[in-house]
Amino acid sequence: MKSAQKRKSKKSPEKLLIFIALFLMSLVMILPFLWMILTAFKTITETTSIDPFVIFPAAWRLDAFLTVMRNMNFTVLYLNTLVLIAGRVFCAVLTAAMAGYALGRLPFFGKNLCFAIVLIQMMVPGQIFIIPQYLMVSNMRLLNTMFALVFPGLVTAFGTFLLRQHFMTLPPSLEEAARIDGANIGQTFLFVMFPLVRSGMVALGIFTALFAFKDLMWPLIVNTAQNAMPLSAALAKMQGQYGSNYPELMAASILACLPMIVLYLLFQRQFIQGIATSGGKL
Repeated sequence: MKSAQKRKSKKSPEKLLIFIALFLMSLVMILPFLWMILTAFKTITETTSIDPFVIFPAAWRLDAFLTVMRNMNFTVLYLNTLVLIAGRVFCAVLTAAMAGYALGRLPFFGKNLCFAIVLIQMMVPGQIFIIPQYLMVSNMRLLNTMFALVFPGLVTAFGTFLLRQHFMTLPPSLEEAARIDGANIGQTFLFVMFPLVRSGMVALGIFTALFAFKDLMWPLIVNTAQNAMPLSAALAKMQGQYGSNYPELMAASILACLPMIVLYLLFQRQFIQGIATSGGKL
C-alpha cells in the first residue's frame, strides 16, 4: 500500500511538469491565432499603435470582414481551393497506390533503380521542379486554369514511398490466395491489396490536402487571373492591393481558415488516426 502511494507521489510531479510543458507549447501555438482574431476586429490605428500597445480592440467592429467580403469573391476562392485539394488528393492517392504496389510487391527489371529515383526526388528541394513544370503547363497552354493548380500533384514521391511501405507490411499469402482463385495482377491489386492500405491512403490524403491548402508559390506563378486563384494566392495579393491594412488582412485570413477548421472538426478522428498510422507529424 505504501509502495503504491510512493509511486503515485513520484509520478505526480512528473505529470505536473509534462502538463506545464504541454500547456506552454499549446499556448505558443495558439497565440498567433488569437492575435489574428483580435486584430481582425481592431482599427488600423489600434493595430499600428505602440505606445500604448493595444491588445483588445476598444470596440468589436465587423468593418474589416464586410470590406473583405465585398472586395473579394470568397465563393470563387473557396471553390478553386476545393478543386485544388480534391484534384491533388485524388491523383496523389491513385498514382501513389499503383506505383507503391508495383515497387513493393511486383518483381520487374529496374525495380531498385526506379525506387532509388523516387528517393532522390524526395531529397531534392521542390523548388527545382517549378521551372520545368511551368514550361510544361505553358506549352500545353493551360495557364490560369484549374488543371494548372492540380498539375504538380499528379504524382507524389512521398506518397509512393509511404504506400510502398504499407504494401510491404502485408503478408504474401494474400496474393497467393488471390492467384489460386484465378485473380490477375490488376484484380489482386484492386480487390485484395488496395483496400488493406486504407490507413496509409487516409494519411496520404491528409498530408496532400494540407500541403495543397498551404501551397503559395505555385498558384502565384501559374494563375494570375483573379477567378483562377485559390485562397493562399488571394491572401498574398492583398498586401499589394490594400497596403498595410492589417484588420482586413487578418479578417480574410480568418475566412480562409474556416474551411479547414470545419473539416478538422468533422473528421477529427480520421485526422488523428491518419497521422498516428503514418508515423508522421504536421
